[in-house]
Amino acid sequence: MAKNAGCIQTLPRLHSQAGRGRRGASMQPATYRRIASVAGLVYVADQLSKLVVMRVLNYADQRVVFDGFFKFVHWGNTGAAWSMFYGNNRVLAIISGLALLVLWLSVRNLEVQSLTGQAALGLILGGILGNLTDRLRFGHVVDFLRFYLYQRGGDEIGFAAFNVADSTICIGVGLLFLVSWRKAPRAGGTVASGI
Repeated sequence: MAKNAGCIQTLPRLHSQAGRGRRGASMQPATYRRIASVAGLVYVADQLSKLVVMRVLNYADQRVVFDGFFKFVHWGNTGAAWSMFYGNNRVLAIISGLALLVLWLSVRNLEVQSLTGQAALGLILGGILGNLTDRLRFGHVVDFLRFYLYQRGGDEIGFAAFNVADSTICIGVGLLFLVSWRKAPRAGGTVASGI
């Protein structure tokens, strides 16, 4: 009888420890380290790639890699994606700084218990920090990857020029959506397995 009473008394403690991994619970320092490590790697890759482009190409210059499909460019963007809000570098720098702060402070409320979720957040944070550095340092974001096609008459149409940071932000957001979708309750009350 005494043995059973001891087991019952330890159940609440075990239950509370098991709950630590849930969203909103306290997070382990290793989680923050993994997120920060991915963000740091993204930031270094982004800044090094932009440094190479700035050394190889003059501003507004370009180098064709595959004619009619891909070229390296050295363009500046004072707006957001696809040059939306063009000319608002200062406002976008403030928004980027606030986004970094809010994301870092809300880590506990995001779906980052899995390694995929942690990598996703690291990709986003590193990308935002890379582009924010450009805005503060140069007054614009350095874009250098350009995919395009020729139209009749020789004019180009194509995807907006982008950089490593833009890519990692998009990949990170996509992964967070995937992780959230996989954890969302299905019809009938079951939850899909996490990634």
